[in-house]
Amino acid sequence: MYFFSMKCLPLTALLFLFLSCNEQEPKANKPVITNASHKSDSGLAKKEITNPYAPTDLSPVDIAYFPVDYPVKKMTAPATKMPVARVIYSRPHRQGRTIFGSLLPYGEPWRLGANEATEIEFFQPVIIQNKRVPKGRYVLYSIPQQDEWTLVLNSNVFSWGLKQDTQKDLFRFKIPVQRTPTTIEYFTMVFEPTDSGATLLMAWDDVVARLPLSF
Repeated sequence: MYFFSMKCLPLTALLFLFLSCNEQEPKANKPVITNASHKSDSGLAKKEITNPYAPTDLSPVDIAYFPVDYPVKKMTAPATKMPVARVIYSRPHRQGRTIFGSLLPYGEPWRLGANEATEIEFFQPVIIQNKRVPKGRYVLYSIPQQDEWTLVLNSNVFSWGLKQDTQKDLFRFKIPVQRTPTTIEYFTMVFEPTDSGATLLMAWDDVVARLPLSF
């Protein structure tokens, strides 16, 4: 076994030995903090605010068009002619609740969504159940029953939709409802093409209703 004295080492060797003993742990071995939270002066974790200007709406607004691909065509070809119909509504979600006959009592008006009243606009006259509906903008609401819905076109545009002014009802249509084998979490309204025009599909929970349109 060999022993050596520190005095025998040259100055450069002593400097290398000193730096090696004080070298910090490589950064790759240190934990990386990816949490957006940070500690306040009190030491408690503070949660970052994702949107400081407005809270996220639990029932966001959505728009459905017919033709269904109208928004894409409009972006790719600005001269695209006007759509036939458009519906603007808010999309509540189920969150484990029983919707029809419970949250939405049978026989009572429902605004077909959440927040402001649902609006439907026809850009040309359409035929619904042998009734000619002029082009224009209407409030659309429903009166659900267990086996059928009554759909109403109303002229009280810009209303909130919780209390419908029935004196401004223009058209009423009764349509059957179907039960679905799967549960639909978010209330959905879409147009489906048909041979004579389109169908406005409305679906939520385990219920689907369709309103045929001809043009």
